[in-house]
Amino acid sequence: MLFAPKEKGQGLVEYALILVLVAIVVIAALMILGPIIGNVFSKVNSSLSTV
Repeated sequence: MLFAPKEKGQGLVEYALILVLVAIVVIAALMILGPIIGNVFSKVNSSLSTV
């Protein structure tokens, strides 16, 4: 057996912590890049509507 019985749920907790960390990074990136991406889409939309 690789793990002792008391460490049975340790892997699940580690995966949950990694998932929370990835979610925080994604939310932070969207908060920083969101307005920039919105401006790009607005410029593309306005350039397409003038053609």
